[in-house]
Amino acid sequence: MAGPLVDSTRAPVAFGRRAVPKLFEDLLRPEADSRLRTLGSLCDLIHHDHERVYQTIRGGFMEQLKVLLEDEDSSVGTKTCELLHLLISHSMGRQALLSSSLLPPLSQLLDDSSPSCRRSVLRVLDRLALLPAGAEALLPLVPKLMLKLREEEEEKKEENEENEEEKEEKKEEEKEEKEEEEENEEEKEEKKEKEEEEVLLLSTITSCSRLDALPALACDGVSLLGHRLSHRSPNIRREASAALLSLSVCEDGRRQVCEEELLPVLVDLLQDQDLEVQTNAAGVIMYTVIITAGKRRCLDLNAVPVLLDLVSRDEEEEEEERRKALVLYSLRALTALAESPVGRVLLLEQLPLLVRRSKAEEEDQDIRRAAQTAVRVVTWTP
Repeated sequence: MAGPLVDSTRAPVAFGRRAVPKLFEDLLRPEADSRLRTLGSLCDLIHHDHERVYQTIRGGFMEQLKVLLEDEDSSVGTKTCELLHLLISHSMGRQALLSSSLLPPLSQLLDDSSPSCRRSVLRVLDRLALLPAGAEALLPLVPKLMLKLREEEEEKKEENEENEEEKEEKKEEEKEEKEEEEENEEEKEEKKEKEEEEVLLLSTITSCSRLDALPALACDGVSLLGHRLSHRSPNIRREASAALLSLSVCEDGRRQVCEEELLPVLVDLLQDQDLEVQTNAAGVIMYTVIITAGKRRCLDLNAVPVLLDLVSRDEEEEEEERRKALVLYSLRALTALAESPVGRVLLLEQLPLLVRRSKAEEEDQDIRRAAQTAVRVVTWTP
């Protein structure tokens, strides 16, 4: 008769309430393999039984994870971050992490040589930053996050230069088709992992910048984000434009958007295939046209017809709800552009469209109010 199946990647689990304390005792063992198996069992327990979160935190076991985050073995740090990610999916876990001493060793792991470890850290930070208190706690870390973005940008430049040299030299030997396919698959997977790391970085920066944009602005944030607005990946375009939206809320951010010549790219993004990218771009434009330089540049770029097209589209009710923020941002941008004599002349020609959106009974209340404000500004006379 066959014996019971044993999972070699998991440590044995004690029965009942003794399970969590026993596993944390086992984490004190010096062998890395033993710690990894124990962490795997802890992750399984907490994933399947939320009561274990309460037991872990109330038992005072969080601080014990600090030693694991400082472990020389990257795989131990990676697995510890996976455990933390599960713990902070609960409000109690987020509060426990914020009141612990784990953030400094977590931030040190951003420099780890293992990509999987860095991604695991960023998943924890990204989830933590969704909480206002978490974003506030991570604000001192923003300069380091911006530095990581800069490093990735420099790595990409070097890679592109190397690829160009390889193409020019044409000295690469031919390989078997199968080997080439396997290499291509590996390259695709590596690119996918790098993209995920960059998306997590950008998302964390966005959450922190919504609370306070100054740290990112002080680190050349507008320029760094601007380089990613034309990225081939919609995920990176989406997160980069969302982060830029957070920075453009303050006057210094708007000024830098103009100085970095990002408005031509943003106007193009109004016609992006991704709705969130469109919405974020419209939001940045909405804030930037508050200042005179932004108004002039958008009028020079003929942004008014593009914004009007976004406002005029008739969509199904479900799609209209998804597009609400995009329409609101576009209407507010047009309202600010109407404060310019040139903008007012252009919008007077399209006044019936704005009036229709301001009076339709079936129209969303917020959109109707925004359209009414636009009509008042466009028709204002001294």
